[in-house]
Amino acid sequence: MAARLFLFDDPVARDWLPFSLTRPVGELLFGTRTLRARAEDAWGLACRGHLAGEGLRYFEEPGSPPCVAPDAMGTKGDRLLLNSRFVCDGGGRFDAPTVLGDGSEPVGAWIPHGTALPPSLLAGRWPRWPRAVVEGRLLRSPWELMALNGDRIRADAEGLSGDDPPPHAHRIGGGLTSIGEGALVEPGAVLDTTNGPVILAAGARVRSPCRIAGPAYVGPGSVVLGGVLEDVSIGPVCKVRGEVESSVFVGFANKAHDGFLGHAVVGCWVNLGAMTANSDLKNTYGPVRARVGGRTTDTGLTKAGSLLGDQVRTGIGTLLNTGTVVGAGSSLFGGGMAPVDVPPFSWGGPQGLGEYDIDRFLETAGRVMARRGVDLTTRTRRLYRRVHADTAPLRSGRALR
Repeated sequence: MAARLFLFDDPVARDWLPFSLTRPVGELLFGTRTLRARAEDAWGLACRGHLAGEGLRYFEEPGSPPCVAPDAMGTKGDRLLLNSRFVCDGGGRFDAPTVLGDGSEPVGAWIPHGTALPPSLLAGRWPRWPRAVVEGRLLRSPWELMALNGDRIRADAEGLSGDDPPPHAHRIGGGLTSIGEGALVEPGAVLDTTNGPVILAAGARVRSPCRIAGPAYVGPGSVVLGGVLEDVSIGPVCKVRGEVESSVFVGFANKAHDGFLGHAVVGCWVNLGAMTANSDLKNTYGPVRARVGGRTTDTGLTKAGSLLGDQVRTGIGTLLNTGTVVGAGSSLFGGGMAPVDVPPFSWGGPQGLGEYDIDRFLETAGRVMARRGVDLTTRTRRLYRRVHADTAPLRSGRALR
């Protein structure tokens, strides 16, 4: 039996709000691939499931493995268990039970055939097995998906062969350009590789006038509608326009209008209305603190814009302050500066926040997803209903336990 790969969300990953309420951390984009796809590539194994807790048992997404209970690992065959926050750069095989580490702390375990999964392992209490170092690094917070993304794109590009852009496009610099099959670049578009590669996946489109400065990745089926983009990762089937800097779009998101987005992470199925903009630098140039899940946290960064959970929508003229966190399923409208900590499934804006009725939300979400040919499945509906119920304390001003 071939070895099987599983990813687990440890207590730190499960606190990666606003994203960890609606998706396992392994399904977040970093560089040119999700953390899960990165682990699969490094070890040459397909991920069989995410161990992400009871709250995500209804998670379902095309192309992604399901969330499973720990007993799904069983004892047959070799099993590899990795922390979903671990960015894999290499793998291997082991004959005995082995704790895997990044050189400073454990990040996973190799569990051979016949060996049971120690129950304490998922809580971060590691068995006294032999240790082995594996290549990679452990991410500390969701803000690092943005802060370290440019370097990750550069590293991903090392395995790519370069392509010449079409003659009607303009390339600046001597860095790599990679043009996937069926990708189109319109006349007059500028690809600036001075500070890093520009990678266009299969079926990506770049409309003119547009300037994309590397390191930059545009995912399959995504369209850059115009503007100035620099140091960005854009996942599959997105539409992006305007001024975008040092940001990550996980996938299936729309920013089809002008407006500045900087140092942000944007979840799936997000739609940003015209002239939505965020601040990513305090007037004091001091460190940015964010309020997440009812608790204040230090991002450790001088530039930190916003974290936007899955299925967030903003109306025309929405302004997001430095360090704003918008919970999944929220709808912001009315223009002006939104609150800096928007609980999941909120409805409102500067005038105040109420609760987004779950039935109305599901009706809209189903309509939005159908426009991209994706069904809002029964399981996903159950997931959103559960998150809506579980996060009621946040909408009442209380912190999640």
